[in-house]
Formats: sequence, structure tokens, C-alpha cells
Amino acid sequence: MHIDRRELLGATVAVATGLGAPRAAAAPVSSQAKGSGSAMYGLIGKMSAASGRRDELVAILLEGTAAMPGCLSYVVAIDPADADGIWITEVWDSDASHSASLALPAVQAAIARGKPLITGFSNRVVTMPVGGAGLKA
Repeated sequence: MHIDRRELLGATVAVATGLGAPRAAAAPVSSQAKGSGSAMYGLIGKMSAASGRRDELVAILLEGTAAMPGCLSYVVAIDPADADGIWITEVWDSDASHSASLALPAVQAAIARGKPLITGFSNRVVTMPVGGAGLKA
């Protein structure tokens, strides 16, 4: 399977990702979200690792996630129903912070390390978080 650079940079980003499909357009902001002063940016997506390499890819995805300005939450979860599946859920203070993270040297290095371990992407969704445990509304 061929994954081009644009696809690789478009999806899941954290320190080890920046991997995935091109960005989907953001949904319109509700009047309630507009009133909060800023719109958070979220991503939820599934990544498939090469057979038997999921743990190795998870380790890359989890390295250095605290060093990404604007990242409010970055959760990596294994899929108990899919031996190669990884779900990634991200919340950013803005779309701009997410985009800027793609240029970080640590992200670029992680992309280079993680790319050979990825066999595909699916179920990618852009969200607009409005609050929740650990997030300021």
C-alpha cells in the first residue's frame, strides 16, 4: 500500500503521527460554541499496523506527546477486536495548533519511524470538542 506524504501529514499528528488521510472540512460552529471565544479542534481516527507490529507503533505514537504546544489531549488506544488496530483521539486548542505541530522536528522524525509500520487508515473524523473531563469548555 502506498501512503503519500500529504496523506501521512494530514491525519493523526501527535509526536509520532501526523499520519492519515487528508483533512475533512470542519463542521459549522454552533452558536453556543461560537460564544465560548475559541473553537477547539478534534480528530478521531483508526490506524492499522503491520501484522505483529502494533505495540511498536503504539510506542512511537506515545513518545513525547507532552511537548506539543496547543495539544490538550492525545489518547492512543488499542482495538480489542482488531489485533492490528489503533484508535487515536486528539483535542487541540485550535486547528492552527494542530497544523503547526506537523512541522515540529520530533513529529517529522516520528513520521519517518512510524510510516513503515502502518498499513492503512480508516474512520477519520474531524470534531469540534466543546468540553469534557480534563478540557476547559
